[in-house]
Amino acid sequence: MLRFDFSGRTAVVTGAGGGMGEAIARDLLKAGAAVTAIDIKPAPESLSGFGDRLVFVQGDLRDAAFVEKTMADTAARTGRLDYLANVAGVLWFGRDKGFLDIDLSVWDEVMDINLKTMLLTSRFAVPLMKKTGGGAMVHFSTIQWLRGDLKPQEAYQASKAGVCALSKSIAMQCARDGIRSNAILPGPALTPLQARWDSEEIRTAVADYVPIGRIGTADDMANAALFLLSDAASFITGVELAVDGGVLMRT
Repeated sequence: MLRFDFSGRTAVVTGAGGGMGEAIARDLLKAGAAVTAIDIKPAPESLSGFGDRLVFVQGDLRDAAFVEKTMADTAARTGRLDYLANVAGVLWFGRDKGFLDIDLSVWDEVMDINLKTMLLTSRFAVPLMKKTGGGAMVHFSTIQWLRGDLKPQEAYQASKAGVCALSKSIAMQCARDGIRSNAILPGPALTPLQARWDSEEIRTAVADYVPIGRIGTADDMANAALFLLSDAASFITGVELAVDGGVLMRT
């Protein structure tokens, strides 16, 4: 883990019940931050042992009232809100198909989970960050929205393109308020979303495709997220950072 000091700062991390969100919440806590971790799943064991610096909230981020209350409660508890990491999302292999075949109810649900939730968290976070005097956000997209796919997950790719567009818009609108917004584009990463990589043979094939020669990890994504949230990135906003081991160079 890269070493940053987030002591005295407060973060909200969505999708913290596993994978990248869990890693980001854990590393922020280790770096001294107070964290409100949100997921529809229960709290993972790795987030235990941080005392009252961690509040884990289970709920549906599509519920505007729930999001507003959670953000307000966070600011009331710690007196501030400095950071937001939007990591929650779904990737539904088998259900999310190409545009000719996808069930529109699946399209709508993926858009709600992957994109509408980002709108809601950002909408309710920004006024609280303004009171703090500024802040920073990272929103998780994917390298996959930058290219087509012969086996597409159409709603996933389109929603993640929307994440980047919304992130850039937030960055422009909030820059003068001292609020930064950036997107992270993960490449192949071994997280619960990629349960399909369930054999050593498959994982070896994926790793061989990556120029760096390995599959990414949740820790790789957490390192990038903490950098973009930190004061070390204070002059960086409105960018999309690919964390992909060089995969985009192959396109």
